[in-house]
Amino acid sequence: MDVLRLTLRQLQIFVAVARSGSTTAASEQIALSQSATSSAINELERVLSLRLFERAGKRLLLNDNGRALLPRALALLDGAAGVEQMARDSSAQAQSLRIGASTTIGNYVLPTLLGRFLTQQQLDQAPAWQSRVMIGNTSVIAAAVAAFELDVGLIEGPCHEATLEVTPWLQDELVIVAAPDHPLANSSRGPTVNARVPVKALREALWLLREAGSGTRETTDQLILPQLRSYRRSIELGSSEAIQRAAAQGLGLACLSHWAVEDLIETGRLCRLPTTLPKMLRQCYLVVHRGKQMTPALRGFIECVSVGDFLPRL
Repeated sequence: MDVLRLTLRQLQIFVAVARSGSTTAASEQIALSQSATSSAINELERVLSLRLFERAGKRLLLNDNGRALLPRALALLDGAAGVEQMARDSSAQAQSLRIGASTTIGNYVLPTLLGRFLTQQQLDQAPAWQSRVMIGNTSVIAAAVAAFELDVGLIEGPCHEATLEVTPWLQDELVIVAAPDHPLANSSRGPTVNARVPVKALREALWLLREAGSGTRETTDQLILPQLRSYRRSIELGSSEAIQRAAAQGLGLACLSHWAVEDLIETGRLCRLPTTLPKMLRQCYLVVHRGKQMTPALRGFIECVSVGDFLPRL
């Protein structure tokens, strides 16, 4: 068997430098001196016979070799962390999970998923259970899974991370809503009951939008923007809850997941606008890093959420 010259510590230092862009910043993260960090990088490049960084003044920028190494280094470090955790507690792999969900799924779907998972795995009887949930927009969650900061992600927009395995999951319907006293809501209840709001009227309306990077915004731009040509008047807000409240106050129109607005529609605070636009469906995805080692907890969670009969069908 060949003797390995590469060490996990070298890879840990490489990742720190790659993320921070300098040996000085990396040394503070990994409790080494700047000179020791720089020497470790030089030794790693010597062992691999590859240059991994381009030097730009005091900055170190990954070259093609470094970019190719980074996901493999992250996978090896994640696996090593799992081995250490297993050594500390033999049941840890079955009782530890880091879940990421984009905003709409995290707020309106994930609680139901976790309840189902808890029941199926009988985790209420487990001696210890450690789970962490991160909620953010789609791009943030995908990046965290790609960096092995999360074990699995549930996202509501396209994934642009090449290192992730992307599996189609649920379908979500986007609906256009407004306050019941909004002029366009009143027009749809005019002489012709359920009259459809024309595209021309939608173009002239003020739109309440999610921020760039949000799965909802990306899908809205893909499905609605070609019809509107542009958002002539708009307000960007960082959460669906803020948009819901703004729409209920009559500030403008919103295009949101039916999961997010169904309660407000039922209570009469919002109403769904019938429009001449086609039905808007978006695909949600489950993402896992291609190099991720499956633990019992991760495998159980994926099996649990893949059934898909816990929500009403569209």
